Amino acid sequence: MDLKRTNPALYLVQRTLFYLLVTAIAAYLLLPFFWAVLTSFRRSSDLGLTPDKFITAPWTLVNYQLVLANPSFQKGLLFSLMVAIGSVAISLLIGSFAAYALGRFRFRGKQMIMYIILAVSVFPQIAVLGGLFTLIRSAGLFNNPAGLILSYLIFTIPFTVWVLTSFVRDIPGELEEAALVDGASPLQTLFLVLFPVMMPALVTTGLLAFINCWNEYLFALTFTSSNRTVPVVIGNYSGATQFDQPWGPIMAASIVVTVPLIILVLVFQRNIVSGLTAGAVKG
Repeated sequence: MDLKRTNPALYLVQRTLFYLLVTAIAAYLLLPFFWAVLTSFRRSSDLGLTPDKFITAPWTLVNYQLVLANPSFQKGLLFSLMVAIGSVAISLLIGSFAAYALGRFRFRGKQMIMYIILAVSVFPQIAVLGGLFTLIRSAGLFNNPAGLILSYLIFTIPFTVWVLTSFVRDIPGELEEAALVDGASPLQTLFLVLFPVMMPALVTTGLLAFINCWNEYLFALTFTSSNRTVPVVIGNYSGATQFDQPWGPIMAASIVVTVPLIILVLVFQRNIVSGLTAGAVKG
């Protein structure tokens, strides 16, 4: 039934309520980010102003200049990038092999393995913090990017395996059958046939894992003392005195590390929502 034709008044009310709901949700989600951006462009002396005066206060780039000129912040960006890329690369490599095995082959205990992976992925980080700290110190990886990469694999590999397995199951079996008929081995089928088809899934999974590693705080705080990642560096910002909280530089640093993630999501959004096997099999 076409409500727009049969009852225009009710249709108008529904559409109005729908857009009001969408506007309210968008405002609720974007208002904190907007206020953080606004704070990053204000001087410390403006933070005590009333909201109406705070919004109309003069803009300044002094907070961004302080943040970008901070050696600790520059070093934190480098370490965060190194750790996030290393963790994602290893997770995608291991996760792809595991997803191929779990999604294509039948063997005893397969369902139990999937349940274990799911359980590990939802396990709280604090529960394994003590044992993992002892392991990393014993291996001589404390305050080392390799130690952080090792610790991040605990939550990136289960997530990667679980997500990629569902994608592998949706790939038509005709692709593998055609490759086997042509004499391809299982590894050749994986690298030359399935990987190109899985590329949207790999990009999506890698991007989400990268965001998790980039924003991770607990492990980075525990397993490092000087080689800090960006979230820890921002969390350790302090003012000139114990009563001074540098909200302006903190917000500026947060915006600097958030904007690249937003750009990555916008750039790869087509891969996130696109079908995995579009055009892979011809009628």
